[in-house]
Amino acid sequence: MNYGEIKTTDIANGVGVRTSLFVSGCTHHCEGCFNEETWDFNFGKPFTKEVEDEIIDSLRPDYVSGLTILGGEPMEIVNQKVISPFIKRIKDELPGKSIWIYSGYLWEELNDTNNKRCHSEDTPEILKNIDVLVDGEFKLDLKDISLKFRGSSNQRIIDVKKTLTSGKLTLSEFNE
Repeated sequence: MNYGEIKTTDIANGVGVRTSLFVSGCTHHCEGCFNEETWDFNFGKPFTKEVEDEIIDSLRPDYVSGLTILGGEPMEIVNQKVISPFIKRIKDELPGKSIWIYSGYLWEELNDTNNKRCHSEDTPEILKNIDVLVDGEFKLDLKDISLKFRGSSNQRIIDVKKTLTSGKLTLSEFNE
C-alpha cells in the first residue's frame, strides 16, 4: 500500500486532535473529489514499518484523540490487507485511541460477503477494530460545507461499536 500524506495534529477529520493517514488507491472516482491524486494506487510513498512506527509515535501524546484513515479509499481490498494489522496494532498498543475510517463504500456493501469489490476476509476485523465509519461516496450535487466531518449529505457517520453490539445500524451523535 502507498500513502499520499500523513497529517499530525489534524482537527478536520474526526473529533479532537488526530493523526490522519491518506492512503493511495481508489476506484470510486467521485466527481469533485478533493484528493484526486490519491486515486492512483501507486501515488505517494510506500507504507513501511518505519511509517507505521512514526504514526504510532504521533498518537502517543495524551492530547491526541486518535487516528483517521482516509484517502483514496482505505477499504479497497488491497489496502485492507495492510490496514487490518495496522489498526490491530494501534488497538493493542494504544487502546484508548479512537479510529475513524472514511470510505466511499456503504456499511451494507462492506458487510455483504458476496460483494468482492470491498468485502474480504479482512473486512470484519477492520470493522471490529474501528470506532467510526464515515460511509458513502462524495456526491458533488449533495455537497454541504456546513456538515461536520463529511462533505456531502448522503454520507453517514456510523458508530461502529454500537452498530456491531446492537446489530442495527446506529448513526453517531456527530451525524447531525
